[in-house]
Amino acid sequence: MQKAKLSFWQIWNMSFGFLGIQFGFALQNANTSRIFETLGAEIDEIPILWIAAPVTGLVVQPIIGYFSDRTWTRLGRRRPYFLIGAIFSSIALCVMPNSPYLWVAAGTLWIMDASINISMEPFRAFVGDNLPESQRTKGFAMQSFFIGTGAVVGSMMPYLFTNYFGISNVAPEGVVPDSVKWSFYVGAVVFFLSVLWTVISTKEYSPEELEKFDDNKTNFHPTITPKENSNRIKKLLNVGAVLTSIGLLTSILLYFLNLDKELYVLSVGLLVTGVLFVLASFVRKAKGRTGFVIMMTDLLYMPKTMKQLAWVQFFSWFALFSMWIYSTQAVTSHVYGVSDTSSKLYNDAADWVTVLFATYNGIAALVAFLIPIVAKKITRKFTHFLSLSLGGLGLISMFFVKDPNFLLISMFGVGIAWSSILSVPYAMLAGALPSNKMGYYMGVFNFFIVIPQMVAATILGFLVSKIFNGQPIYAIVVGGVAMIIAGVLTLRVSDTATIEIKEETV
Repeated sequence: MQKAKLSFWQIWNMSFGFLGIQFGFALQNANTSRIFETLGAEIDEIPILWIAAPVTGLVVQPIIGYFSDRTWTRLGRRRPYFLIGAIFSSIALCVMPNSPYLWVAAGTLWIMDASINISMEPFRAFVGDNLPESQRTKGFAMQSFFIGTGAVVGSMMPYLFTNYFGISNVAPEGVVPDSVKWSFYVGAVVFFLSVLWTVISTKEYSPEELEKFDDNKTNFHPTITPKENSNRIKKLLNVGAVLTSIGLLTSILLYFLNLDKELYVLSVGLLVTGVLFVLASFVRKAKGRTGFVIMMTDLLYMPKTMKQLAWVQFFSWFALFSMWIYSTQAVTSHVYGVSDTSSKLYNDAADWVTVLFATYNGIAALVAFLIPIVAKKITRKFTHFLSLSLGGLGLISMFFVKDPNFLLISMFGVGIAWSSILSVPYAMLAGALPSNKMGYYMGVFNFFIVIPQMVAATILGFLVSKIFNGQPIYAIVVGGVAMIIAGVLTLRVSDTATIEIKEETV
């Protein structure tokens, strides 16, 4: 039995919520560093303040995915999470620009990112649930279109308010300008209404209906043998012991070398992950396969395609995060030559960064519907390789630009890469996942977005302050190199719609 093909407008409605999600996400990306710096953060402190976003995603997305796989209500399977996340995200967007202190802004970022993740994670699984394999690239491309469109308007809001509505982009020291505040207020409204439209205009297949479809049955075996269960207990223990040891030894080394505190995020992260694997091993042996055990075990038994895409995602998102963190500082200092956050030139430069972000998102929206066509001609993985290569070259080119207008050309390549990043990896992954684990594994896939962000947040500040002599433009160049590496790694991905998971559910 095959899933019914959906019309253009049905795919449009089911993806429309991403317009608001990305509107809010774009405001966060383009203005958070500006808000932090306005409230007194130093350049080398900004990455660690951003750590709230990836850490939140690391925890929230797989949990939301796991529970959304097991949810069925009057609103359906994924849609309750869309709505809950939208409500809290909208509230956080209103609070963020009014933060009186740096710690309040950092805490609000944490809450806002958790709420955005609650809405965003099930949207990825939503496409896998509702579309047949032949339409999934188109479905994720539609999401890319709305992501690009929402981000264009969201990124440009401060610039538009200042240049077309006369709202000031300058404020007293320690106060966020009104142009930024009103941008966040509009973002809150757009976020909620767009997600609400998807909730009321779409339907979902029930878990029973999903089980009947052919694309959820290929090579999927829901049970394992006692011997394999024993092997999995050992593997959980061994992996946990190794990660715990590495995390502990690294933390001790950082302490005695007196290195930057940001680096502890990685070492402690490894330590905690290792402890969780060890705990899962003992729980599995004593109590069997609980929800916690299944989540930890599935991390070790990901499909081949997912493991290969993990490396692609790592380097892609490391590059993106370096751009999001340091674009404002790189453009204001390297291109405009200004660092006084209360000056008009600095705020004009910061507004130009929002235009640059709008540009790459606009390019992403324009090419979103071309990607499925190109992918059909030259394969999805070669399309992704070309897109990431163009994005990497775009980031590197920012180093050589002195005229702010020429940065628009750099953003052209970044926009193509962004559009592909938002669609192609998910289309390749969806065919390798069964319906009853679609949400969970889409959440786990977020690990390979979050982990590079954590790495970027912990080491880029160190590199900029200690190696790059306080010049953030070099962080952008490092990001460009990372994106090209991601493109090369794409060529080794196995892009076949074969479900390879062998694990029972609870």
